[in-house]
Parts: sequence; C-alpha cells; structure tokens
Amino acid sequence: MPPDRGGGVGSPNAQPRDVRDVYGRRYRIGEEARDLTGHSRRWQLWAAWACMVAISPLQYSFGTAALGLDADRGWGFTQTMWLLAVFVACQALVAIPAAWAHRVRRATPTQLVIVGGVLAAIGLATLAHAGTYFVVVLGYSLLGGSGAGLVYAACITTSARWFPDRRTATIGFVTGGFAVGAVPSIALLALVDSPGGRRLVFDLTAIVAVAIVVTAGGLLKDPPRHWWPADIDAQAWAIDRKLNRSIPHNAPAVRHYRPAEAMRTGALPLMWLTLALCTALSLFGIAFAVSYAVTAGLGMAVAGFAAGMLAAVNGLGRSFAGHLSDRFGRRRVLAAVLMVEGFTHVGLVVAGEAGAGWVFVLCAMFAGLGGGAFYAIMANLVLEFFGENSLLQNQSILYSAKAVGGLVGVGVTASLIAEIGYRPLFLGAGLLGVITALSVRLLKQPGRPALPVRPQLGTPVSGTVRSGE
Repeated sequence: MPPDRGGGVGSPNAQPRDVRDVYGRRYRIGEEARDLTGHSRRWQLWAAWACMVAISPLQYSFGTAALGLDADRGWGFTQTMWLLAVFVACQALVAIPAAWAHRVRRATPTQLVIVGGVLAAIGLATLAHAGTYFVVVLGYSLLGGSGAGLVYAACITTSARWFPDRRTATIGFVTGGFAVGAVPSIALLALVDSPGGRRLVFDLTAIVAVAIVVTAGGLLKDPPRHWWPADIDAQAWAIDRKLNRSIPHNAPAVRHYRPAEAMRTGALPLMWLTLALCTALSLFGIAFAVSYAVTAGLGMAVAGFAAGMLAAVNGLGRSFAGHLSDRFGRRRVLAAVLMVEGFTHVGLVVAGEAGAGWVFVLCAMFAGLGGGAFYAIMANLVLEFFGENSLLQNQSILYSAKAVGGLVGVGVTASLIAEIGYRPLFLGAGLLGVITALSVRLLKQPGRPALPVRPQLGTPVSGTVRSGE
C-alpha cells in the first residue's frame, strides 16, 4: 500500500497554485486532502479498496462455483464457463464509458460505485436462484459484468487521482482488492456440497456487496484536476532520483500522443496485444485451476485451497510488483512476472500429473502473482509512453483488450477443453506466457531513440603524435 504523505502543511485558506515541471506537466498544489474531504487521502484509498473487495466474488469465485453450477443445473461445463467469458467482456467494455463519464464529471465516483454495486449484487443473486440459462446470462454476465465495470473504473480513477506520486503501487493495491476479496467465498464454496449451501454463499456475498459499496462508496470524492499533495515539491519530484525512485528506469513521455498518433507509433497496438495475451493467461488459470485439480484427482480440498491462494497472491502481489517496477523499470518487472506465470502453468500440469497437491497449490500461488501484477504496470506504461493529455482515451483502447482476453482465455478455451483436455492447453498457456514475456522487449517508448552502446573508435585527429614516433 502506498504511504500517505499528503497531510499537514496546507490550510483551509491556502490559495491553490498551478505549477509546471521541466516536462511541462501541470500540478495543482496548496490544498490538503483533509481540507477537501474532511479526511486524509488514505481514506479514499481504503474506500476504493473496500468497494473492489465487495465485488470480487463475481469473477474470482466463479471457477470454484462452476462445478456446482454445472451439476445443479445441467448446463454442461463449456456452457457454464461462457457465462464468465461474457461477464469479463462486459466488465471491460463498460469500464471504458464509465471512465469517460467519471473523467468529464458527468458522474461522481459515489454514483458509479453504488449503481455498480447494486448491479453486482443482482448478478450474485441471479447465480444463487435463477435456473434458466438466459436469465443467468442477463443477470450475471450482462448486469453483473456491467456493475463490476462501473465499480472498477470509478475506484481506480479516484484512487490514482489522490496518489499521483504513487500511481503504480496505488492501482496495484486497489485492483488487488478485486482478487483478494474473493478468498472467503472461495473457501465457503469449496466446503459446501449442496445447492442450498451454494445459494446461501451467493446470497451472503450479495448482501455484503451492497452494504460495503453503499458505506465505502459514499466516502469517495474526486480531487480537483491535476491535484498534487502539498507536502511534496512537484518540480523536485520530477527530477530528483532520491525523492522519486522511478526516475532512473521509467522516463516520462517525450510528448503527448493522441489516440490516432499513439496507434501509428506501433507501441499502442503492441501493448494491446500484450495485454490481451496477459489477460487470457490470467483468466485461464482463474477459471480452470479448480476443475483441473479435481479432474487430476487432487480432490476438492486441494482445488479450493489452490484457488484461494491464487486469488490472495494475485491481489496482495500487485502493489509489491508496482513498487518493484518503480525501482527496476516497468518493462523489466513486467517481463519477469509474465515469465513466472508461464512457467507456473507448466508446473500446474506437472503437479497434477504427479498427484502432488502441495506443489499444485504452490504453483497456483505463483500463477496468481504473475496473473495480477501486469494490470497496474501496463496502466502506467500508457502514461509514460503517450503522456497525460489523452490518457483516458489511450487507456480505454488498451483496456478493451481484456474483453478479447476473457472471451478467448475462458470461453474459447472451455470449448477446446471439451475436445482435447486440460494438459495440452495448460502446456500451451505456459509456452505462450514465456513468449509474451520475451516480446516485452519490443515495447519501446515512442519518440525516444534507442542508443546502443558501441566502442568509441572515432576518427584520428590531424597532428596527433602516435605512440612510438
């Protein structure tokens, strides 16, 4: 979690000032979060995190619930998993207009979060009680996915605005709530073995979701545009490596790129493809780790424990990976976590074939680490590659890749599992993860030439006395 360094030196009567750094970036300084909201900015961070926790069972508990839904309602495993695929697509696509409405102040974060939380609760209640497949598609996939997208967009945007000095770690921490909050429901779903028990779990999570989003969502409030914490010298922060640890490895954008310009650089399309592959790999593990463990004979206890650890590490590791990317560079850490994700997918197959339950759980943990860290890193790469003037539009283009990743990584893959089984797909996912990690080297910041290190041979200077003469 990023430190709260925004208190203490401002006053209610302080006149805000507009400051620019050496790169031309704007900062509004002189106003304290406590003066604007009545609380320190840490309250905004925790409120956003709590809202993400509330809606997390919609996505991360589904893999554990899928076997019970299939058995209870007789839809077939492939048909059941397409519910999650459509949910992810709706969540990603709705987040785009929601972020726009938030950005241009057409809707407050509280409005977006409360509406989204109610829709998310409807999605959970639909899973609990609806027996018709079409009703579940409408209630869970469309309405629940749309609600999750509203909450996701509002919480990330609001928290990032309050912590502009710690964007990567903040986004990692808040989005991590979207994973770690599912751990209790995963444990309960793994323990219950009856339709009534599963209905009770979904009903409880729906009630908790509404209670949390109404309470925590009411605290969310946007700072003024370009707000900056008053106790941090913005101009020094832009150039001081001791104050801003990310400077040596994460250079700011050369200039501001509009969406069409960003697409023409080739960097944004490559980032889109990378995120689509990352998302497909991550969702593949979330969706099928439980069913594969059961099929491999490891038992529901091991399967549920693996799913819970995957979700917990997925959430808790994001902020840590954000800190690492500040210290060692976004691309370097991104490649590392993707490499980890690729190898652990292979490890899941090895553990499953060997019947080693504890190894399977360990691999699921590391798969969770690799499968969550890339979100916050890539969100900040957009800012550092293309600038902030068209940040929302460029991030929206990038985030649409999650919809494709969900449809392929969950829906299409479920259809393939029915034909060829789990083993080839887990091995293929591992290979794809390694290839994606290696391809990160191709991501280059537009407008900044690569300067290879070459021997300084130069040319002889006339009149120079040579040795031995």
